[in-house]
Amino acid sequence: MSTTDHPSVAALRDLLRLHTVASDDPALTDPAPFVELRRLLREHFPLTHEMGEVVDVPPHGLLIRVAADADSPTAAADPVVLMAHMDVVPPGDESRWAHPPLAAEVVDGAVWGRGTLDDKGQLVAVIAAVESLLADGQRPAREVWLSFGSDEEVMGSCAGSAVEILRSRGVAPWFVLDEGGAVASGAFPGVTRPLGVVGVSEKGVLSLRLTASGRGGHASRPAEGGPAARMAAAITRLERHPFPPHLSPATVEMLRRLAPHLPAPVRPVAERAGRFPTALARLMVAAGPEAAALARTTIAVTTLSGSPAINVTPTSVRAGLNLRIAVGETTTAATERIRRIVGKDIEVEVAEAHEPSPLSPVDDPAFGLLERTITAVFPEAVPVPYVMYAATDSRHFTGICPRVYRFAPFRMSAEQRESIHSYDERIGVDDFLDGIRWYRTLLDSPAGGTTDHTGATA
Repeated sequence: MSTTDHPSVAALRDLLRLHTVASDDPALTDPAPFVELRRLLREHFPLTHEMGEVVDVPPHGLLIRVAADADSPTAAADPVVLMAHMDVVPPGDESRWAHPPLAAEVVDGAVWGRGTLDDKGQLVAVIAAVESLLADGQRPAREVWLSFGSDEEVMGSCAGSAVEILRSRGVAPWFVLDEGGAVASGAFPGVTRPLGVVGVSEKGVLSLRLTASGRGGHASRPAEGGPAARMAAAITRLERHPFPPHLSPATVEMLRRLAPHLPAPVRPVAERAGRFPTALARLMVAAGPEAAALARTTIAVTTLSGSPAINVTPTSVRAGLNLRIAVGETTTAATERIRRIVGKDIEVEVAEAHEPSPLSPVDDPAFGLLERTITAVFPEAVPVPYVMYAATDSRHFTGICPRVYRFAPFRMSAEQRESIHSYDERIGVDDFLDGIRWYRTLLDSPAGGTTDHTGATA
């Protein structure tokens, strides 16, 4: 059987054809694609639904509990939660796509479509691994809860509802694993090997609305210092005054583990990253946007609006800012900094604020298990912790578990990572099947020992 004919590939393609887009207003979300997605999951993965306990999670999500092998030495140990989400962002301008975003075509050894990487590929890989285990007459080494949300992309309530259900049942997970890092090539300057980057925290999210107001009027008699000019000046000041760089403990640990794989001149500094945090933070800012995002709070101007007509000077100009708050900083302090920089003539309103997630441990058996599973399936990769730039549903689970990790077991090039929330999103068929193998290996594995700072099992 060709890999493109694999049943799990067929399942992924079926799910990709569904326009499962959630709205900020739940009443505006079309439930039909989510109902069909749930039906397809039952059709493609019947054993998981028959042998597991299925719990509905509003608005359209679900939890599936799969009991452990009674003879496993870890059967009575704390359960694990494996996460993914059903919803996707809209495809955007479909003319930019090389292949239609909802057609799920297989071209050049890859499945193309919105959601292949974020996050239907991970959802299918998780449940396919469980299904294959049950089909072999086996059970996981420990109790597993599959948590599939339906409104992650709009930072909705589904994951929070799942947490409340688990809390009400007294479920205290050993660890939680959601989307996040990947087996990423070209992820860090100077490192030639791919990195198995595991998120141990995620940056906070702060959305601000800026408004500059004035008289406005006819474009034939513009006044100096109008709302548009003041907003432009404020945005320019923001670009000229970025947040100061600094390294979180997770980034220090990442650099220490990367040190043997870095160019010789910088290895000694990376090995002692904790001694030179300021200098290394500045180097990371200079290394490019991916590295810079690990070293400081970032500001992105995302929306702009002004005059309704080209011959009218605006009475108000609005700009939207999206900040990703570094670990160790707060949304309150970040908001005050923005107010100081833009000045008193610009109104600043907080639209959304979520603090950075707590740091999960790396010198820990749970992290060690993830490391060993990465090495077993992707021996070419260097497992490292990192702070995730984006927000995920996993942030809700930090209230019931101190070990919340973020990793998608798929090889991803830099081009593929750029396609997430953009165009030409795709996943290699073989990479997708290796992701299923990774989850299957994880499900079969009992707890192991701790890890030292080099990543070796102790």
